[in-house]
Amino acid sequence: MPSSVIATYRYHHESGSLYITYVSGTVYVYKNVPLKIYQAMKKAISKGTFLNTKIKGHFAYEKLN
Repeated sequence: MPSSVIATYRYHHESGSLYITYVSGTVYVYKNVPLKIYQAMKKAISKGTFLNTKIKGHFAYEKLN
């Protein structure tokens, strides 16, 4: 999963929380993300583009650090 923006990501199925760790080390959690969106992100060639077009601005988020 090489990305110039995202270092790692993980999904918590029970809460629908998508945790994104950026290459800078900053971690955000995007809330109430449907499983189908997470699955589409896993398949996306560009994770950063997917994040910018399908997640940012569509889901509430919180900066964790």
